[in-house]
Amino acid sequence: MDLQLTGKNVLVTGAGQGLGRALGLGFAGEGANVAFHYNSSGEGAEKAAAEASELGVRAIAVGGDLRDAEAVARIVGRTENDLGPIDVLVNNAAVAVKQRFLESTPQDWAAQIDVTVTGTLQVTHAVATLMAGRKSGAIVNMMGDSGRVGESGLLVTATARSTTVGLTRSLAKELARFGIRANAVSLALVRTDNFDSHAGTGAAGDGEAEQMKKILAQYPLRRVGHPDDITPMVLLLASPLSSWTTGQVVSVNGGYAMP
Repeated sequence: MDLQLTGKNVLVTGAGQGLGRALGLGFAGEGANVAFHYNSSGEGAEKAAAEASELGVRAIAVGGDLRDAEAVARIVGRTENDLGPIDVLVNNAAVAVKQRFLESTPQDWAAQIDVTVTGTLQVTHAVATLMAGRKSGAIVNMMGDSGRVGESGLLVTATARSTTVGLTRSLAKELARFGIRANAVSLALVRTDNFDSHAGTGAAGDGEAEQMKKILAQYPLRRVGHPDDITPMVLLLASPLSSWTTGQVVSVNGGYAMP
């Protein structure tokens, strides 16, 4: 199926590693030009952009802290200057910390709120303003299922991620008059570079193996996700083929939680 993404210009935040990197390469594979945003994973973003370029599209790595309004302006400006008008924004950048709430402090919460909430608002505002002027655009927001159903040990992360639901639905209602669609993809555990630290598992040992069994028991499909499980849904929601889909939160989670 042709997703009609050829020639579209896409900005993916948090794309220097893990799922964001896979999403960016997924768009490139469909013929879209991609800006791989990063904050600290510059080397990974540069390699991803080089890999995407080999597919015959234009691709750049663009760095900056989404908590900084001036940095966001530079990220968006360079993307539009080097690739052209941004057609698709994928908000993937976030900070997640597994920690018991009563053992945490406000200092522990700051990065999760500042990046996941404020950073997402800032880059979305900058891009959506340009999209509104062109009366066209698609926004796909990534979030964890902890933000929908709650999860022990991820209270602050879940709180930050839950704002994605309100953001997505409000964007869909407010910006529809400008031809802008907004949807979200909600995930359970996905095996990326940070999987072991997030899931509390390790490479070896009986304790880690037992923990993995407990995790898999929560999934009817009896496995955690991989980036390739997520990418097709994101591509579809960004595609013109989804022109009548907006304000939706779609779960891609192996059955971990069912709406």
